[in-house]
Amino acid sequence: MALKKRAGGVKTAARRKSKAGKAREPERDYSHRKLIDKLGVKVGQQIAVVGVDDAAFLDELSARVPSFYTGVPHAPADLIFYAAEDRSDLPELKTLAALLLKTGAVWAVFPKGQGHIRDTDVIAAAKGAGLVDNKVCKFSETHTALRLCIPVAKR
Repeated sequence: MALKKRAGGVKTAARRKSKAGKAREPERDYSHRKLIDKLGVKVGQQIAVVGVDDAAFLDELSARVPSFYTGVPHAPADLIFYAAEDRSDLPELKTLAALLLKTGAVWAVFPKGQGHIRDTDVIAAAKGAGLVDNKVCKFSETHTALRLCIPVAKR
């Protein structure tokens, strides 16, 4: 992205132009938002937490949605937070995908920067389960979350 000089010599990012020649809005900055907001948790949703034991996340979640499943849900869920510590955990995505509402998603939470499980492993397992990835989020200093949902064409 090209930088332009403003008055006072400060450089700022120039707005990108769309194909039609109109200026596009700059990308949004989500760094100041709470994790629970980045993950899209809303009051009244059916939430399940499978194996995720991050205390800060669970505190934020219980403040937003006081009752949620711990373990595999018995009814369709809006969001399922699933801990995948290594590749052997990934086949479970197929079971979890069957428990989603049409507009729901599984957030696969996995260690970042590890060789024993990578984002490409999670994405491949998601495709095998009929899901697609459409968002990534820093879950903690040690973990990443990848949002997996039912493709729009299959809803």
